[in-house]
Formats: sequence, structure tokens, C-alpha cells
Amino acid sequence: MEDSLRNQISKTSRDAAGERHVDSVSALNLPRIVLASTSPRRAEILRTIGWPFETFPVEIDESRNRGEGAQTYVERLARDKAEAAAPHFPSRIVLGADTIVVVDNEILGKPEDESQARQMLRDLGGRWHQVLTGVALIGIANNNTFVAHAATDVKFAKLGDAEIDWYVSTGEPMDKAGGYAIQGLGARFIEEIKGEYFNVMGLPVRLLYDLVTRVREENEISRTTSR
Repeated sequence: MEDSLRNQISKTSRDAAGERHVDSVSALNLPRIVLASTSPRRAEILRTIGWPFETFPVEIDESRNRGEGAQTYVERLARDKAEAAAPHFPSRIVLGADTIVVVDNEILGKPEDESQARQMLRDLGGRWHQVLTGVALIGIANNNTFVAHAATDVKFAKLGDAEIDWYVSTGEPMDKAGGYAIQGLGARFIEEIKGEYFNVMGLPVRLLYDLVTRVREENEISRTTSR
């Protein structure tokens, strides 16, 4: 089952009116997840928020399909990563994620070389752009898959050639979507953000928490109905 983010809960409890309620104690006991990635930034985020995890590297084809929109593309890559790792962990929750930068409806991935990195920084300079991160979780019950994405708007400063040359020379832009790192040296060029900071780093924490809550709900339903 593939689903988008809706009202997420940690347990299947309802009152007489049919409203769902959160079991806060259950929700705070975070399950250990498998991160289908070797991204140091996503691992850093999980460590920062105290989420137990282990990593499992995967390789997928990240080519964009003809006519594929940014949201569909980033969610598909996240799902493909989770699905590549899931068979190795049949009794665990597996997380796949992918991040892209979008400016003027153009998707910016990781620069292939320094020349492309410079061009990306010129394209972003003095403008707003959007960072999208797709998140996919494969749960335990019936091998369900939950997919959604988060979006954050970022205002980048106008950079001069000397600033661009310096930043590219540090090497930081070379493995980052859009050619910059908000958590690194690139932070000095960020004027404003609208949305979640961690999403720009590569993993929207609140979305992850809500989707894991949904997975746990489905697992609880499966256990209840199988008795």
C-alpha cells in the first residue's frame, strides 16, 4: 500500500465521534530504522534527534523519466531506495530519501564538475528556490509503503565571482543538491528560509516522524486483525 501524508497517529484509538488520538508514550518510543543510504547528512540528522538507526548502502538508477515532475521524481527515487533495501530487512522499517533543488521549474541535482557548480550558484544567487525531499518508508505489515515529500523555500544571497570561486574551491558544493550545504560553509549565503531547516539538509524530521507513526498504526491494525 502506498500512501501520502495525512493525519498521522501512533495508535488506532478513536473516541465516540470517530476522532483519532495520539498515544504519546507509544509515539516517543522510536523504532530502530534502516537508512537506505550512506548520506552523512541524513545520518547526522538522525543522531542529532536521537533516532536509533543503521545504514544500508543502495544503488539505484536516478535518471529522470520523460515528463516527470519534481515531486513525482523525488518521491520515486525515495521509494526506489527503500525498495532496494527492504528485502534485506523483512522485519524492520526501512527509510529511503532523496533531495533535489528546484529553481524556475528546473531540477538541480549534484553538480558534475566545478563549472556546473559555479553555474548553479549563479542561478540561485539573489533568488528564492525550493528544496524538495522525498521520504519513503516500507513497514512490516503486508510490506506496506508510505511515500510523501516536504518542501522548503530558500532565499539565496547574490554572490560575486570571487565568492563563487572561493566556495567551489572548498569542495563543499560538489556532492550537494543545488551545489550548496546549508549546514556547512554555504550557510553564510542563506538569507531566509520558509519551512523546515532539516529538510534542506536532506531529511524532514517531522514528516519522517509522522510517516513512522502511520507505519506503526498499520502494524497495530495488522496484529489486531490477525488474532
